[in-house]
Amino acid sequence: MIRAATIADATRLAAIYNYYITDTIVTFEEEPLPASEMARRIEKISASLPWLVAELDGQVAGYAYGGPWNERRGYRFAAEVTVYLDQAQGGRGIGSALYGALIPMLEERGIHTIIGGIALPNAASVSLHEKFGMKQVAHYGEVGMKFGKWIDVGYWQRIL
Repeated sequence: MIRAATIADATRLAAIYNYYITDTIVTFEEEPLPASEMARRIEKISASLPWLVAELDGQVAGYAYGGPWNERRGYRFAAEVTVYLDQAQGGRGIGSALYGALIPMLEERGIHTIIGGIALPNAASVSLHEKFGMKQVAHYGEVGMKFGKWIDVGYWQRIL
């Protein structure tokens, strides 16, 4: 089941995201988020753009949202899309279900282009974004540092 995220989901979403903070290069955040910070982010983003969760057997298994690409007014028709899954739920189609629901919602809200940033290497994320028609438009070498090593970042884009 895909539904809109609520503040009540903050603890579970923080737990999902914190794995990526502490154990992967997927995000360049380095300190785990408390539920209160996740709640603040949900509230801020969902005021104007969709933030969705996927439930599996009554438990939140992942989430996706479209956030502003840039805060400047001229970028208001561009959104950065993001998906995170519970580490045990990959490969089950949950990310596809989330993006399948999210992208039409963004289009309905007047978003013209979606952009996904991916810390590389990340074959699963690249595959997901390309499945939804996104094409790689940039590759920045060694722009992030995590766990004592330099990380490349690629950007994928799709005009809606």
